[in-house]
Amino acid sequence: MKNNKIGNILFEKVIAGGWNWSHIVKKGTAVILTDLEGGANASALFYNAHNTTERYNMGDTLKVQHISYLTADRCIYSDMGRILMSVIADDCGWNDVICGVSDAAMIEKKYGRKSYQLFHNEFLRNGYDSLLVELAKHGMNRRDFTETVNFFSKVAVDGDGSLSFVENFSQPGNSVVLRAEMDTLLVLDTGMHPLNPSSSYLAKPVKVTIAECTPAAADDPCRTFCPENERGFIATDQYHL
Repeated sequence: MKNNKIGNILFEKVIAGGWNWSHIVKKGTAVILTDLEGGANASALFYNAHNTTERYNMGDTLKVQHISYLTADRCIYSDMGRILMSVIADDCGWNDVICGVSDAAMIEKKYGRKSYQLFHNEFLRNGYDSLLVELAKHGMNRRDFTETVNFFSKVAVDGDGSLSFVENFSQPGNSVVLRAEMDTLLVLDTGMHPLNPSSSYLAKPVKVTIAECTPAAADDPCRTFCPENERGFIATDQYHL
């Protein structure tokens, strides 16, 4: 993905399928998530890096922007009305914000039990426990677990109101670019989406790239998407005074 807001690459890493990772993405940089093989899922948690009691709020993110999913030109709001990150590019056009992550019982019911004690690094991981492991590295625990964004995954609403996973949605090489509007602790898991109907356990890798990024200008599409985003950027700018 080419984007004229992106500058020098500072860091790159491939997160193996089904594994977890975290990093403080600093203001003035962006993180690029790339689906290397197609069909990946990257479940993400977001926190103010300097005060983790401030964290992503799904309700405010959806309500103020009148949206039901994330894509380019949308913002990721904290529970303080500030903007943690903004989506400045997105190849997929849809990233699920509603369905959460898998847990141990769900994975065992669908794919059987493969514990670490017996299978070591080939054990079947689940999103909830994987993200908790990563949160613990930052002094947090289950009470700090929040709503998640599932990048590269689309969920459709059927005529009766039920949710269905759209298979083979993300293609190899698809990327999403998140610009940090404040220093943001990003916590990722690359496990399966909880609604993925696959009969076999899938683990798809995701490349993470951190690069320099120009800040949002007055006419930035994320800032001007709606009046509420204008106010969100003002609140975020005041936080840094």
